[in-house]
Amino acid sequence: MNINDITSMLSNGPVRSKNQKLEGQTYEITEITHQEDDTPPDKWWEKVCRFLEVKQHHEGSTTRAEGIIESYLFNDDLAPVEEKRRVWSWKEFVLFRISGGFNVNTWQISATGLQLGLNWWQTWLCVWFGYVFVACFLVLASRVGSSYHISFPISSRMSFGVYFSSWIILNRVVMACVWYSTIAWIGGDCVQLMLESIFGTNLSTRIRDTINTSNLTTYEFMCFMLFWGASLPVLSMPPHTLRYLFRVKSSITPVAAFAFMIWTLKKSNGQLALGSLNRRTLEGSELAWAVIRAIMSALDNFATLILNVPDLSRFAKTAKSATYSQFFVLPLCYSVISLLGILATSAAYTMYGVNYWSILDIMQRFLEHFTAGNRAGVFLISFAFAIGQLGTNVSSNSISAGTDMTALLPKFINIRRGSYICAIISLVICPWNLMASSSKFTSALSAYAVFLSSIAGVVAADYFVVRKGLVDLQHCYSNHPNSFYMYGNRYGTNWRAVVAYLLGMVPNFPGFIGSVGGGYVPVGAMNLFRLNYFVGWLVSFIIYSILCYYWPVPGMPEGVSYFDFSHFYEHWVEVDDFAAERRFYLSKLEAESSDCSGGSASETSVAPVELHSVEKV
Repeated sequence: MNINDITSMLSNGPVRSKNQKLEGQTYEITEITHQEDDTPPDKWWEKVCRFLEVKQHHEGSTTRAEGIIESYLFNDDLAPVEEKRRVWSWKEFVLFRISGGFNVNTWQISATGLQLGLNWWQTWLCVWFGYVFVACFLVLASRVGSSYHISFPISSRMSFGVYFSSWIILNRVVMACVWYSTIAWIGGDCVQLMLESIFGTNLSTRIRDTINTSNLTTYEFMCFMLFWGASLPVLSMPPHTLRYLFRVKSSITPVAAFAFMIWTLKKSNGQLALGSLNRRTLEGSELAWAVIRAIMSALDNFATLILNVPDLSRFAKTAKSATYSQFFVLPLCYSVISLLGILATSAAYTMYGVNYWSILDIMQRFLEHFTAGNRAGVFLISFAFAIGQLGTNVSSNSISAGTDMTALLPKFINIRRGSYICAIISLVICPWNLMASSSKFTSALSAYAVFLSSIAGVVAADYFVVRKGLVDLQHCYSNHPNSFYMYGNRYGTNWRAVVAYLLGMVPNFPGFIGSVGGGYVPVGAMNLFRLNYFVGWLVSFIIYSILCYYWPVPGMPEGVSYFDFSHFYEHWVEVDDFAAERRFYLSKLEAESSDCSGGSASETSVAPVELHSVEKV
């Protein structure tokens, strides 16, 4: 197979030329644009479909979208990020982690140890250990995005297969939508405090309740919708421009958090409850399991974020931009935030005798003394934390859901549309019902989230152990039978990854049932579940590594022992001409298939390329 064979098989068409280095030589690639049928549709439903189609700019036609399969394989939103959009330096990742940490959720997680009966310094040590583990998992997961500039939906194709990865992505879509709904509801609580600080604490009774449900009032729904509506304009921002939002948030919310901590200490006259707030001291195994649960709460909180970090690391300017910045800043930032929460909770306990784990509950008590100072302080701090909830929802949920939906149905959904769909679904979820029993709901969400750990374990084993960082980007965007990530079957499924994924969930499943009130579960199973993320990750990691040792997968490094870790093939790639390279690659595959079958090349849904040999460099 040579260049002349490929050239002779390609049809004529409008061209544009560029030089490209392929197979050791430099050739002039002349792209032949794919001519879509742009005839105006006659039927109304065809007009609707045509209107809703997402136009892909990498194709020749800008008036028509590609087919469902081709757009699933390759589209603008999931294409490797070119240089002009890789604008996140280490500073952006630092600001992102700072802005992501200062929110109500982090405050609540930091107080988990106090709720379990630990004292302040035990709780703070657990926070440090927990977020150090989070940073390790996060940095490992971000490597593929930093070097190859691809998102999680694409990187998951390498381990699970081109088509089965859709199931993995769908799991994360569900979690992203539920968490978006939950954080928006907490943002509505911030709006409630803002309004009550202006119009009085009896505002909820002055506004007539016309909703006939015990879990929701008209006032609460109004505040939720105000926050939900204020979030919509931000959802239209492209992911690489969100750094401006993070800069604003990281300059406002930290000031508010420190101000609230100082304010609370001033109100308590500097008195802190430094012992156990549960009025009894934990000892022995009871203390040990409380420590483990406090540490694991940090991992539970980050279970989905560890998976989706390539969605952000693909915008990194360099291969190291997302590495050291996140590894050092994340534990430091979250530990400082947690210390603020611990001190504020301890100070509030001396005033009210209640172990509050939410900043919003404490500020609600401040409004019992309806003075001008209290009203102004509560309004400003609530406003700052509302911005914090907005930034967290966008970075952690809407972008993730939008990216995942783009991977599922890109012919009609891009990241922006997917973000808005996520916001609409958050209304259907009815978070007021889910939050009616906050402790059980939080446990259920965390319990379900840790099942994602078995996905993360498979992905890590595939990248670091099996492939040793070797990725073929062209194969990631192809469903050709010879593609590495089709795994030799028409279903595009890696059975080894599926087996490891399912078996990784098994040890945690009994404890999961017990955590959501599904019946009696032995103490041993519940204790094992308290190590949930580690158990799911390690079991799936080990099982997948063993299966790939006995049944090797396509695309593994050649000539390297399976246990030889002295070689690592991860490298920085340039992808500015990736669309043209992909068309050449697919045309070459079609030509090879034609030679093997003895017939003409089969029709393909992608635009071919015409090659002219030029001087070798």
